[in-house]
Amino acid sequence: MNRRIGRSGAVGGVMKRHIGLSITLRLGYQGLFTRVIPAAVRLAWLGFFLAFANTPVFAQDSLPNDLAAKIDDIARDALAKSGVPSASIAVVRGGKLVYAKAYGDARLEPRTPATPAMRYSLGSISKEFTAAVILMLQQHGKLSLDDRVAKFFPELTDADQITIRQLLSHTSGYQDFWPQDYLFPMMKHPTTPALIMDTWGKKPLDFAPGTQWQYSNTNYTIAGAIVQKLTGEAPFEFLQQHVFSELGIRDAFNSNLHALPATDARGYSRYALGPLRPSQKEGVNWVYGAGELAMTAGDLAKWDLAMIDNTLLQPASWREMETDVLLNDGLACGYGLGVFVGDMDGHRMISHDGEVEGFTAGNYVFPDDQMAVVVLTNQDAVGTSGVIAKSIARALFDVHDPAANEALAQARMIFVGLQHGRIDRSLFTANANSYFDAIGLGDYQSSLGALGEPQAFKIRAARKRGGMQMRAYSVVFPKMELHIVTYALPDGKLEQYMVSSAD
Repeated sequence: MNRRIGRSGAVGGVMKRHIGLSITLRLGYQGLFTRVIPAAVRLAWLGFFLAFANTPVFAQDSLPNDLAAKIDDIARDALAKSGVPSASIAVVRGGKLVYAKAYGDARLEPRTPATPAMRYSLGSISKEFTAAVILMLQQHGKLSLDDRVAKFFPELTDADQITIRQLLSHTSGYQDFWPQDYLFPMMKHPTTPALIMDTWGKKPLDFAPGTQWQYSNTNYTIAGAIVQKLTGEAPFEFLQQHVFSELGIRDAFNSNLHALPATDARGYSRYALGPLRPSQKEGVNWVYGAGELAMTAGDLAKWDLAMIDNTLLQPASWREMETDVLLNDGLACGYGLGVFVGDMDGHRMISHDGEVEGFTAGNYVFPDDQMAVVVLTNQDAVGTSGVIAKSIARALFDVHDPAANEALAQARMIFVGLQHGRIDRSLFTANANSYFDAIGLGDYQSSLGALGEPQAFKIRAARKRGGMQMRAYSVVFPKMELHIVTYALPDGKLEQYMVSSAD
C-alpha cells in the first residue's frame, strides 16, 4: 500500500507521508485545548471524556436508528477483521453534520477508548487544504494557477515549463520523495522544504510536464513553499488565520512539528502480521504542506460542508478544485487540485485518502447529494478507513424507505405467485406485464416452484433511480440465496420484478 502522505492507487490516493514544507517554529498552533489548558488538567479531563467514549455526537438532525445501527455494525466489523485499534467517524447528510462517533481504542497502553473529541493525523487529506490556500491566493490576485514555478523557484528542474496547476494535480513530473510505506533513515531527522526541493526538485523529471499523472509529495512541498514565500506564513499558519477560523475549526493540530498529545489518538504500525507497535514520528518538516494536519472527524466534516455549500472559496475556485485535470493528450487523470475526482455508484465523489506514520484516513464528499463521510483510523499501511467510508456511503445511498414493510409483504406475495406460475397483472405496468409473457412465467414456475418456502425474505437496499423507487431483496433457501430487484413508479405500480441467483 503506497501510503505516503498522499498516496495514490487502490486506497484512493492515500500517500501517507505528506511532504512537509518547513513550518516556522513560531507557528505553535496546537488547538485551543492544547494551547490554553495545562497538560495535567487535560489529562484529568480525559477521564470525564472517556465516560462518553461510545456516545455519538449529533448536530441538529440525526440519522434514523436503523442507519446508525448499520454504521455501528460496519465500523465494528471492519475493526474486528483488520485489527486496527480505533476509528473516528463523522457523517454529513442533507448538508448537516448528523453523526460523529468513535470506536475502539485510541491508545493501547494505557488502554484509552477513542472518543469523537480526539484528533487523528489526516495525512494526505491535508493536500485539499494546501490546494485551497493556493486558490485563495489566486482569488486575491497574488498568483495564478498558470504561473510557472520559475516565478518562485527558478532553480528547480524545468521550472519555466511547469505550472502551479501541474503541481497541485500531480502532473508536473517532479519525483516523489516519499513513495515508501516506511520511514527511511533520512526521514527520522528534521529537514527543511528547501532541502527537499534541492534534493528531489532538481532531479530530472520522471516525465514531461502534463504528459502523465503520478502522485508526488514533492509537488506539495513546492506548493507549500510558494505559499510561505508569498505570505510569510507557513501553510498551517495561513490555514489557522484564514481558513480554520472561518469554518469554526478551533482545535486543528500541526503534526508536522509535534506528535499528538496524550489526550489524542496514538498511531500504530505492524510488521507483517505481528503485534501493533507505536509508530515512530517523521522528522520535522517532512510532511509540511503535504500531510501535516491533525483534527477530529467532526472538524474535517466542517471542511466538507464548505465544499458542499460552496462557502469559504468562491464557487469558481471550488469548480477548479473539483474539475478533472486533462493531460496534454486530452485524457482525464482522475484528479483535480488536491482531490480525486470520480464517482461511486453513479454519485459524483470528491475524495482523498491520507496516511502518515501510524494513521490512515478517508474523506469522501458527495456534493450533489449533500453528503460526506469521514473516517480516521490509528494504524498505517491498511485500507480500513476506505473500506469503512465506502461501506457507510453505500448505506447512506440506500434511502430510508417508509413503505419498506408494505413493499416487502407485496414482494413476497408476488414471489409465491410466481412459484405457481401466476401474477396479479394489476400490480404491474404494461412494460412489466410484457416481460412476464408465457415463456417467462413458465420458467419462473419451473425454476422456483421446487424451492418451497424460503427461510428468510428480507430487504437489502432501497434507493431512487430513474424517477422510481428501487428495492432489492434477499430470498434465502437451505442451499441457495436469490436476489430480487424491483422498481416502483410513484403510483405504486411495478415497472420491474426480476429474480436472479445471488452468486
